[in-house]
Amino acid sequence: MNRSVSYILLLCALAFANASAQTLPALAFDSNRSTAPAGSSATLSPAAPNLSAPAALPRMAPELALQVYHGRSVIQAQQLAGYSAVSVIHAQLPDAEQQGEYEVQRHFSAPRTLQFTALHYTGDGFVKTNIITRLLQSEVDHVQKDDGSLTAISDQNYKFSYKGSTRLNGRLVHVFHLKPRVKRPGLFKGRIFLDAYTGSLVRSEGQVVKSPSFFIKKLEFVQDYTDIGSFTFPEHIHTDAKARVIGRAIVDIVHRDYQPVAANERLATQTAQHVPAAAPLASE
Repeated sequence: MNRSVSYILLLCALAFANASAQTLPALAFDSNRSTAPAGSSATLSPAAPNLSAPAALPRMAPELALQVYHGRSVIQAQQLAGYSAVSVIHAQLPDAEQQGEYEVQRHFSAPRTLQFTALHYTGDGFVKTNIITRLLQSEVDHVQKDDGSLTAISDQNYKFSYKGSTRLNGRLVHVFHLKPRVKRPGLFKGRIFLDAYTGSLVRSEGQVVKSPSFFIKKLEFVQDYTDIGSFTFPEHIHTDAKARVIGRAIVDIVHRDYQPVAANERLATQTAQHVPAAAPLASE
C-alpha cells in the first residue's frame, strides 16, 4: 500500500482534535506484545459520554459558545502537560476483504514525547503492517514536522457560520458550518457541534478539502469528543477514504481510559522530587 493512504487517514485523525491532544511528538514503539492470543479481540466500545448538562449553567448564545470554545482550546494547550490512554485502531479494506484491529497504550508528555506500547493485534498482517503501524508512525512524523496551528479549528483557518441548535446524543449543541480560508491539506469543509452549556467540542465532521496525494480521491470523517475533567479529548473517529488503487479504506479509532496530567500537577510532582530531606534534629 502507498504510504499516502495511511498518511491521509492519520491527517484526518489529527487535524480535528483540538489543542487537547495534539501538541505531540517522538515515538517509542514497544512491539514485544504485538500478537493477541488465539481467539482474543479488542472491543470497539467507547466510554459513554456525559449526556446531562450541568443544571447550574445557563444556556450560552451561539457566539458566546464559540468564543468559549476558542478560549478552552488555548487554555488546554497551555495546561495539558501529558496524558495516557488506550487506543484501539480497527482498519478494513472492503474490496480486498482484509481487516485488522490493534490495541495500544499511548503515553504523551508535553511538548514532544509520545510513546506507544503494543498490547495485542488480531487480523490480517497486510493491514497491520501497511495501514495501522504506518498510521501510528505517521502520527509522530506529523507532529514532529508540522505546525499544528495550520490545521487547528480556529478563526485563522476557518470561516464560521451558525446553523442552529439541535440535540446530539442527548446533549443540546450549537452547530457551526466551517469553510477553510485556504485550500490546505489537513483542513476540512464540514461542521462542528459545541455544547450549548459549556462551549466544549462535542463532534466535528466533514470532508478533507485537499488530499496530499494523487492516490486519495476523497476522505470523509466523523469525530466525537469527551470531556475528562477540564480537558477535552478525541474519543472516536471514523474515516472513510476512497483510494485510486486499493478502493475503500475504512478506519475507526477509539480512545479510552484517559488519565490527563495538568501542568500544575507535574510541577508539584517535580518540586516534591527535588526537595531535600530535612536534617534530623540533634539530640539534647
